[in-house]
Amino acid sequence: MLTFAVSGLNSISSISSFNNNFRSKNSNILLSRRRILLFSFRRRRRSFSVSNVASDQKQKTKDSSSDEGFTLDVFQPDSTSVLSSIKYHAEFTPSFSPEKFELPKAYYATAESVRDTLIINWNATYEFYEKMNVKQAYYLSMEFLQGRALLNAIGNLGLTGPYADALTKLGYSLEDVARQEPDAALGNGGLGRLASCFLDSMATLNYPAWGYGLRYQYGLFKQLITKDGQEEVAENWLEMGNPWEIVRNDISYPVKFYGKVIEGADGRKEWAGGEDITAVAYDVPIPGYKTKTTINLRLWTTKLVAEAFDLYAFNNGDHAKAYEAQKKAEKICYILYPGDESLEGKTLRLKQQYTLCSASLQDIIARFEKRSGNAVNWDQFPEKVAVQMNDTHPTLCIPELLRILMDVKGLSWKQAWEITQRTVAYTNHTVLPEALEKWSFTLLGELLPRHVEIIAMIDEELLHTILAEYGTEDLDLLQEKLNQMRILDNVEIPSSVLELLIKAEESAADVEKAADEEQQEEGKDDSKDEAVKAETTNEEEETEVKKVEVEDSQAKIKRIFGQHLNKPQVVHMANLCVVSGHAVNGVAEIHSEIVKDEVFNEFYKLWPEKFQNKTNGVTPRRWLSFCNPELSEIITKWTGSDDWLVNTEKLAELRKFADNKELQSEWRKAKGNNKMKIVSLIKEKTGYVVSPDAMFDVQIKRIHEYKRQLLNIFGIVYRYKKMKEMSPEERKEKFVPRVCIFGGKAFATYVQAKRIVKFITDVGATVNHDPEIGDLLKVVFVPDYNVSVAEVLIPGSELSQHISTAGMEASGTSNMKFSMNGCLLIGTLDGANVEIREEVGEDNFFLFGAQAHEIAGLRKERAEGKFVPDPRFEEVKAFIRTGVFGTYNYEELMGSLEGNKGYGRADYFLVGKDFPDYIECQDKVDEAYRDQKKWTKMSILNTAGSFKFSSDRTIHQYARDIWRIEPVELP
Repeated sequence: MLTFAVSGLNSISSISSFNNNFRSKNSNILLSRRRILLFSFRRRRRSFSVSNVASDQKQKTKDSSSDEGFTLDVFQPDSTSVLSSIKYHAEFTPSFSPEKFELPKAYYATAESVRDTLIINWNATYEFYEKMNVKQAYYLSMEFLQGRALLNAIGNLGLTGPYADALTKLGYSLEDVARQEPDAALGNGGLGRLASCFLDSMATLNYPAWGYGLRYQYGLFKQLITKDGQEEVAENWLEMGNPWEIVRNDISYPVKFYGKVIEGADGRKEWAGGEDITAVAYDVPIPGYKTKTTINLRLWTTKLVAEAFDLYAFNNGDHAKAYEAQKKAEKICYILYPGDESLEGKTLRLKQQYTLCSASLQDIIARFEKRSGNAVNWDQFPEKVAVQMNDTHPTLCIPELLRILMDVKGLSWKQAWEITQRTVAYTNHTVLPEALEKWSFTLLGELLPRHVEIIAMIDEELLHTILAEYGTEDLDLLQEKLNQMRILDNVEIPSSVLELLIKAEESAADVEKAADEEQQEEGKDDSKDEAVKAETTNEEEETEVKKVEVEDSQAKIKRIFGQHLNKPQVVHMANLCVVSGHAVNGVAEIHSEIVKDEVFNEFYKLWPEKFQNKTNGVTPRRWLSFCNPELSEIITKWTGSDDWLVNTEKLAELRKFADNKELQSEWRKAKGNNKMKIVSLIKEKTGYVVSPDAMFDVQIKRIHEYKRQLLNIFGIVYRYKKMKEMSPEERKEKFVPRVCIFGGKAFATYVQAKRIVKFITDVGATVNHDPEIGDLLKVVFVPDYNVSVAEVLIPGSELSQHISTAGMEASGTSNMKFSMNGCLLIGTLDGANVEIREEVGEDNFFLFGAQAHEIAGLRKERAEGKFVPDPRFEEVKAFIRTGVFGTYNYEELMGSLEGNKGYGRADYFLVGKDFPDYIECQDKVDEAYRDQKKWTKMSILNTAGSFKFSSDRTIHQYARDIWRIEPVELP
């Protein structure tokens, strides 16, 4: 029997009454579906026109084939039609049995209802792009951390009200229904969240663009916090299906591994044999805000055809062998970032990256050929296609594009190389050496033999460019340049380059010999006997001398530029990106300068025009309007409209009201209500009860030593120790009550990061049960941090910690989200902190710590034994070693902060150096928080100053400076 609650009542309705109610009122949904069908048929008959928006001006563009325009006149649902649509999907596209209409079923029916509208807009958008043959950007990323889709989709569509009303009539609140949606487990941290913000902005700004990623079945992992610290289990986000995705069984591409390269009689190369799998497309529509434009995130999953199942082996009882090939194919898309300490793990990661690149490039090329019709002009490819590599993970799209152009399409190397260089661009996200990917040359050669050949050709092009730039006179200088710039490290120099070097060395030797002979000639006696003797030198002896000289030149070149047997052969993926792309960008001003001055300095000297800055941003729709509706209403009231959602410069208007008592009162009330949501979340996730009257101090990000969660928790330990040394009256006088909240995942194989998680939870277990401290201090680690958790924590936070070692954080985006929501930041001059501080005002940012230009000198000072730790830092370490936080052995953690040199020692991330400055800065935080009027003003000014950090601004810059695409608005 189908039952569903009626709003405000405990009564239930039977399946017959539900069905009768549906059928008696189904005219609205049937009418809607008729309109959809009519729209679909009419759309195919009518011609198109396009509004082309460039900068702030709109230009009319018409299809030259017709004067008749096209208007996307889609039925705008109201609550009645929405209700009918939800009921329709509950009955006719069910994911659950018909007996009940409970929250999970309500969510799926609601999502499928929303998807109907998205599909209409999606189809119209891409039929329009196909017709107009516009240039399109393709964003390749290993991560897309989307979060929940329901509230974002109906918010962008302007349907929040109708859906809320419809679900109320069915007995549920929109918020309760939305909470049934699992977060899509397609990413981990800032890289994936940035990619998702970019998709939202691309759609909102009407840019023709597309995202490509992988459909991970089990995500990174679901984090559990136990007495032993972090434990990992597989994500189950796809267990009940995903109503937002549309499988495209007709869109699939072959992907090959291993095999061998065969050269035909015509000289064309063919990659043959090996292991073949199939990549199948799953599409996720991405709606823009208040626009009909709906772009696409295409995710690939991997499989084999049914014939690959070994039925003979299965029937003979060898079941593992029977499905071995299928499992090899399917596991490529099981896990995001599988452990890569083993050869198998490295191979799997490389397979993942190549699958993303190969399937996506084949798809992009197929679309280009379709739009080109019968007259495919490959030189026009960069005029229609822009490929952006989000970090180094998609680097293999470079040799893959070259392979397809040369081996499949028959282009010459010169033509294919020029096309590739004009098409691809690279975003760098890290200055950490270990994060700049390097792959084993041997492994890459075995797995992708043709691609290694192509990468070697690119490396050869680079070497000739370096020789042309720096000459061959100074071999030591040349060796230094090659060591810093080569793509193939410790791999044999190409013969064409070797010949040039040997000839240059021989010429230099001839010049030197001639000079010596001239000098000797000047000192010789002019006697005829000696002249005759010189003229009669045996010619065979001269030939032997020349041979020796040639051999000496070759030996010298090979000695300087040859391979080193004790050094691994690797492929530098970042160097490949820089050499092959037409643009290289950092993601914050300070990061982009480090990229130019340090990370890729030699390349910057060679190609300064390639390097750009594109400071990251976040979408204000999800990260302010939808996750913080109460504050958003206040902003709209005081700025006069909701224009700030697409023109965030309007947020700056709040500055003139920062001292207004009425605004401050409303602001504090909204923050207080959001804090109550955090209180509920903490109780639900951890069991801890915290006071909403305390300051909420938050650090939520991937657990990593350079992000310095260890500095934060050491500061908390110091605070706790000082509290324990005081009387209750002294504590209350000295300290502002705080709830210190952590969240983030440590990679499963990153042992030190997992120790940090364990230590934080141990500190929390001690502090939170200390009756002397009570509500003065709580330490909470929220497990399984994800987008949905962030959407609760960020609006209610009051202080956020962005305390990475200066020069090591590329940008950060959570700092932007916190600032946008009126949270004050404590941090170093690192990443986007620098620009945030400039925009919100120095007085509204709590700054501490060494600066980026000082870091190398401080590490050198430490290595020389000159660093003297602050007594307060030593006091904290000694306190921890007393066992106050439990019996776990933290010597490995403590040891990383001690000593002057050695791997895993010497406090590489300068926790001890910055500790005294950090705790003194925290005293300033306490002082400012006591003055709530001042604090609220600082909070308002943070939101007002966050306008720069919208991803809309960032995407406009990418589109203008790198992709060279223009907005295309459906009429």
